[in-house]
Amino acid sequence: MDLDFTEAELHRYSRHILLAEVGAVGQAKLRAARVLVVGAGGLGAPLALYLAAAGIGTIGLVDHDRLELSNLQRQIVHTTARIGRNKAESAAATLGALNPEIRIEAHARRMDAATAAELIPAYDIICDGTDNFATRFLLGDACHLLGRTLVSAAVLRFEGQLSTYASHRGAPFPCQRCLHPEPPPEGLVPTCSEAGVLGAVTGVMGTLQATEVLKEILGIGESMAGRLLLWDALAMRFRVVKLRRDPACRLCGPAPEIRDLSAHG
Repeated sequence: MDLDFTEAELHRYSRHILLAEVGAVGQAKLRAARVLVVGAGGLGAPLALYLAAAGIGTIGLVDHDRLELSNLQRQIVHTTARIGRNKAESAAATLGALNPEIRIEAHARRMDAATAAELIPAYDIICDGTDNFATRFLLGDACHLLGRTLVSAAVLRFEGQLSTYASHRGAPFPCQRCLHPEPPPEGLVPTCSEAGVLGAVTGVMGTLQATEVLKEILGIGESMAGRLLLWDALAMRFRVVKLRRDPACRLCGPAPEIRDLSAHG
């Protein structure tokens, strides 16, 4: 592991290096890491900003959407002047300005089965910051099949949830389908564009995602793998529930039905 830091890097990351749990070795791990952030929106914005500030060596950003005025209430990695620009490219510009020491890879494309199969193996940890169930299930399946850890968060109105999925490591770690075997029927769960979301809620959950990514890379603390964090912002109440591996799971069970990404088109 390369522990040769420039004077600028030592100064930039000094507060990390002071931590016994991080130190120079830990900072070198962060510099060597490759993290893929899927969705440069409400969750991906704070997530990517803190990963860049922390010194993650390579950050990939996947988003095919273009920035709209209504996004700026919560998607703080963008600016008003960039309305109409692709979100991955806009976010990459902000991250590059924040930390020119790192590499930003902008993927201005839709996350479909082909994109997942191409990009996920090129990164160490995958982060789900999307807002639709089709992409969430695609990422959950792909990360299990391709052997990558997935840090996932979701928000709606005044609530958020977070978990880490590492089912590729085997028992006792559950996959995402152990919690939700199938996507809910279309229209059953409203989207943020339909039900609304308090902007700061996405900030909290995206920052928690970043924290979990850093913990996974550094190998410190207690992982959220096998646990689900639930947050009610109005009551300011956090709750953690245990997730168990489903022996009948279609993805990670002993007789899996899902063996590739063909089901996702």
